[in-house]
Amino acid sequence: MALDLQEQEQLDELKDWWRKNGTYVVGVAAAIAIVVGGWRGYQVWTARQSGEALGLFEHAMQAAVGNDSKAVKELTGKIMDDYGRTGYALPAAWLAAKTNFGNGDLKSAQAQYQYALDHAKDKGLVELAKLRLAEVDMDIKDYDGAMKLLDGDHDEAFVPLFANLKGDALVAQGKTDDARAAYKLALDKLDPKSPLKAVVEIKLGGVGG
Repeated sequence: MALDLQEQEQLDELKDWWRKNGTYVVGVAAAIAIVVGGWRGYQVWTARQSGEALGLFEHAMQAAVGNDSKAVKELTGKIMDDYGRTGYALPAAWLAAKTNFGNGDLKSAQAQYQYALDHAKDKGLVELAKLRLAEVDMDIKDYDGAMKLLDGDHDEAFVPLFANLKGDALVAQGKTDDARAAYKLALDKLDPKSPLKAVVEIKLGGVGG
């Protein structure tokens, strides 16, 4: 009997606790279920997005091989617009920029390299994007834009490439003394076996180095 009374007291306490806290417990449980279900749904959605983006990127690569610049532009644009959170948006920008540059569509190439620069997280890709964008800026005679990208501190491995291109930009602006200094820096930083060394030496000779 004592056991029965104890159990009844515990049951009454449990009922009282549930009456006071039951709504909160149900709410927390529901929130956890929503979060877990939402996360799983997000994972499924992300996987589907990546799969769709991969398919588009493969078609864009095929179009690039076939020199179908219109298809490349449409496919890569769709990837960047609709699948920007996937890992294919940045490669799509590079592919579009390279194709546009090769076909003389410099304004489009400039926009795509800028996209690549804005979205690149790897330091090497950031530096490479700056170089490519500076090249396009020089081709459209936006020397101020090019110099903004070429000036400043850069990763040691990229210093000679930036110095070489900076020399070209300065020559185009008639600043031969500054160009000479840039080419000398490029030569100092280049690996002796680099095929670019001979090219920079010729450029340096052209500005009286």
